[in-house]
Amino acid sequence: MLRMVNVGFGNVVAAQRIVAMINPESAPSKRIVAQARECGKLIDATHGRRTRAVIVMDSGHVILSSLQPQTIGERLGKEKDEKIIAVKEVEN
Repeated sequence: MLRMVNVGFGNVVAAQRIVAMINPESAPSKRIVAQARECGKLIDATHGRRTRAVIVMDSGHVILSSLQPQTIGERLGKEKDEKIIAVKEVEN
């Protein structure tokens, strides 16, 4: 089953395809964003707000989000926890 995670403003990405979530202030992340922009693989999901997370996908796409990486990680964790709880309830 395809799990989706909200990256802000109603934009969702496939959780299984996320490779990394990084801080946009580091030099390596700035290079990653620049390369993705040149290749046409940059997706800006910030709606004009400040970029707080750079999400790297397994397809090579790079997504800019205005949410903190910690917030997105918590959303990923909550979805996992909910599914684990649901499975345990079914098993009982």
